[in-house]
Amino acid sequence: MNHLRPTPTATDTKASDTMGSFQLEITIDRPSDDAFAVIADPTTMPLWYDAVERVTKTSAAPVATGATYEITRSLPGGDAHNTVEITEHEAHHRVTLESRDGPTPFRYRYSLHALPDGATSVVLDGRISGAGLPGPVGHLDPLATRLFKRGMRRNLAELKRLIESTT
Repeated sequence: MNHLRPTPTATDTKASDTMGSFQLEITIDRPSDDAFAVIADPTTMPLWYDAVERVTKTSAAPVATGATYEITRSLPGGDAHNTVEITEHEAHHRVTLESRDGPTPFRYRYSLHALPDGATSVVLDGRISGAGLPGPVGHLDPLATRLFKRGMRRNLAELKRLIESTT
């Protein structure tokens, strides 16, 4: 029995053979309604998500489950285009975005929890693959997952700054 190996958790085990998982949490000093309004609307992503250059809504559906978007991201090797769908939308509490095509398949689930002081805890559960990246990183999912997690940590810090700066 190896006592040095940590017990795997949902956030550090692979969700499948090709997708790595991670979890991040941030506290935003604004009510959950304010945070959800930004997080649940993918068209705001260019304001806080570093790699996202452009988001275009591609469905007539409202911002809710089933709505689709074309997202253009700047990745190593050039622009990447993903069709993304909102697959879960629980107003003021949870939204899940999943890529339907394009490189670096992903699923980002944002869960929001109101805190007693009026702030909001935002938990991001991410699943992502580097399969569409050029070169060796595209074949090294643990490395790609760490790189995406680091980038998402910066994106969440920018999200916090954006939401807290609005009145």
